[in-house]
Amino acid sequence: MILSELIGSPVVQGGERVGRVADLRFLLDAVPDTSGDLRIPMPEARLYGILVSPRTPASFLGYERSGVTRPWPLAQLLRRRERGSFLVLWADVGQISADGVLLRPHARRWSPALPGSFTRRAREGQH
Repeated sequence: MILSELIGSPVVQGGERVGRVADLRFLLDAVPDTSGDLRIPMPEARLYGILVSPRTPASFLGYERSGVTRPWPLAQLLRRRERGSFLVLWADVGQISADGVLLRPHARRWSPALPGSFTRRAREGQH
């Protein structure tokens, strides 16, 4: 399965549909030390969660994870549309099938606006 095929897939938890996959979240690992190498190394990207929206599988254009408030009408519209959205860590995804995404029964729902401390803990493997 290609990850982009997950966008729009229904998400189910405990037998109840909780929304659709709106986006995928990745962490960039530290750039490996390549002292003396003239090539610029790229950090490895690692999938660490899915963003679930109860309303629409459309992208929020990054407004859900930042303090961007301009242009005002667009920011207001997207914030209203993203109400109730949540992030689920990849470890809490139980199964992916043609029918959608099944979350583990006790999957925790995180805010889509990730604070820096969460991101640091996720990089270190702590949740």
